[in-house]
Amino acid sequence: MAYAQRTDVSTDRSLDEIRRTVQRYGARRFMIGEDEDTRRVIVMFEARDRRVQFVVTLPKYEDFAKTDTGRYRKSDTAQRQAFDQAIRQRYRALLLVIKAKLESVEAGIETFEEAFLAQIVLPDGNTVARWIAPQLEASYESGAMPQMLPLLTSGGSQL
Repeated sequence: MAYAQRTDVSTDRSLDEIRRTVQRYGARRFMIGEDEDTRRVIVMFEARDRRVQFVVTLPKYEDFAKTDTGRYRKSDTAQRQAFDQAIRQRYRALLLVIKAKLESVEAGIETFEEAFLAQIVLPDGNTVARWIAPQLEASYESGAMPQMLPLLTSGGSQL
């Protein structure tokens, strides 16, 4: 069973909780973006001189025409209720992930960078996860580690 599978907490309330949570842990900026075409919600915040981005892909309405057992739902209302429930669940799960990472940092279990490494936005706008994923895949396919950068002295020459 997925976390918060039966929640009745609205998406607006979950987003407000996310905003308050990241601010309580020191975030200076917060942004929410929605793209209806791609069914994605983007939550970004800045904390500890890092920009963090979570991208959540929302389910499609058509995916709820059938129940988990494969039967067609009896009405459009039942389909809408299941769809809305799934969206509320995703927002609650996102809140849980963000709270857990921030609390882990606060408790000294890991650093901010360790907790949010995949979601940290690089200067080119990509997250670390999007940047490293192709390299990771290539490394596993070839069985070879990426080459190390040559060590440089403070004057810029190789050691």
